[in-house]
Amino acid sequence: MEMGMTKRIIKKYHRKNRVIPGFGLSMGITLMMLSLIILLPLLSVLVFSLNLSPQEFFRLITKENVLHAFQTSITSALIAAAVNCIFGIILAWVLVRYEFPGKRIMDGLIELPFALPTAVAGITLSKLYSDTGILGKPLDQLGLKVSYTKTGLVIALIFIGIPFVVRAIQPVLEKLDSQYEEAAYILGAGKIRTFFKVIFPELKPALLTGFGLAFARGIGEYGSVIYISGNSAKEHTQVISYVIMQKLNYVDYASATAIALVMLIISFAILLFINMIQISQSRRTNFI
Repeated sequence: MEMGMTKRIIKKYHRKNRVIPGFGLSMGITLMMLSLIILLPLLSVLVFSLNLSPQEFFRLITKENVLHAFQTSITSALIAAAVNCIFGIILAWVLVRYEFPGKRIMDGLIELPFALPTAVAGITLSKLYSDTGILGKPLDQLGLKVSYTKTGLVIALIFIGIPFVVRAIQPVLEKLDSQYEEAAYILGAGKIRTFFKVIFPELKPALLTGFGLAFARGIGEYGSVIYISGNSAKEHTQVISYVIMQKLNYVDYASATAIALVMLIISFAILLFINMIQISQSRRTNFI
């Protein structure tokens, strides 16, 4: 009886002491902003694409240069996201498990790709890895060309995607109870076995989330790859975002919209994948 009274008092207190206005006004503002900023632009792409016949739609998205651009963007984004998973775990591990001078500076530098304009990053990377650049010159002497190739494209996507993986894994490592590791050591497990049997299963959902976010960002990236990729149709270094911009410059709105719709579907699929991972992890945590 007393518990019921206490719960009613707490609910009544929360209703009277809300910082944000009532539900109706808050929901109205939320729906208005969501519609103006997100839903209307996406619906405009969908409506314009529906004006195309299925035959015309598939003809536009199956052109040779468009297919090569899709292949380049998806393949490069996958490779970059996979590399970021490896180095993201290492960076997050160092930032969480060790204390050293300059740790806060290093932690802050992880956010640099978010703060730095992507065009600036692209120009800097293309100059750095060019034949006369600090890193590109010795690589060129070894017969390795980076700028204006798919290799340079992958490097740019690694640069802009690494924060997603690190920031996804870091909170999980911080909250991970060290007693599980100690128990594994007591039972005779080595460091490698402990990592893959005890630590890695806990990191896997966060790692997959970071992978998905880095992959999604890489597919649609424009500013940081536009300079270092070279945008050569012959060398197949054009990314799909550049092809969309090219179609818009040629006032080919039908092709641009058709390609944008495919990108929209891919983005929703990745978002669904990330949400499924997060829901699965939430259920697992609640079960434990």
